[in-house]
Amino acid sequence: MSRPDPATLSSSAPAGFSARVRDCFNRGAAGYERGARLQAGIAHRLGRLCRGLSTDLPAGARADLGAGSGLLSRALEAELTDAPLLRVDQCPDLLAQERDLGSPVPQLLWDLNDGLPRQLRGAALLASSFSLQWLANPEQRLAEWCEQLAPGGWLLLAVPTAGSFGIWQRAARAAGVPFSGLALPDAEGLAAVAGERLRLRRLQQLRFSRPNRGGLALLRQIKAIGAQASPQRRLSPTELRRLLRHWPGPEQALNWEVLLVVGQR
Repeated sequence: MSRPDPATLSSSAPAGFSARVRDCFNRGAAGYERGARLQAGIAHRLGRLCRGLSTDLPAGARADLGAGSGLLSRALEAELTDAPLLRVDQCPDLLAQERDLGSPVPQLLWDLNDGLPRQLRGAALLASSFSLQWLANPEQRLAEWCEQLAPGGWLLLAVPTAGSFGIWQRAARAAGVPFSGLALPDAEGLAAVAGERLRLRRLQQLRFSRPNRGGLALLRQIKAIGAQASPQRRLSPTELRRLLRHWPGPEQALNWEVLLVVGQR
């Protein structure tokens, strides 16, 4: 199958970053579902939010964009029982995790930086969780997803946003070293893109906190699920030691902010 012409993008990520993301997630695939507890919780939340949509969906394809191991697909299919979702992801080892569960599911190996595949133009349902932040120009990609929906089609989205990892960013500033994590998208910008194109049923900024067991524990946890890719250069051993010396104690919790969007075109 030929790919659609990619949209013109002005990416801030260096060439090859998409391949680096793919390779990191492939290496972490075996431990992804065991370690991705926040992602699993968000998938179940989106599943609950889609209750009742079966009677309101137009004809057309249904897809999970950046499906990974299928956490979101399975949560949505527990509510939307009349048709499966196409799992779209560029990481073959992550997609294989769901195939290994024993039941055949529709899958497509595809890099979403190349736009949506042809069979998703005029989709009835596009869903995505913890995927948009890995793409070049998330706001442009979100606009494309909204505009490719069929009239009456639905978007369900969860994406971590720039207010996450506050103690990591503060520790980096205090240590005088670069913040080497992934720069997450701005929630307000994404909300504006969705609000201009969809009738919003839900627009919510969720905030989560977890115990802070130290910087090294966080970095190992991120690497264990394959989420360590970043356009930023890696810290040198000396810089990493400085960062860890300035990492706050357990009195400061780790934080995540996640934007939820549920809307209809």
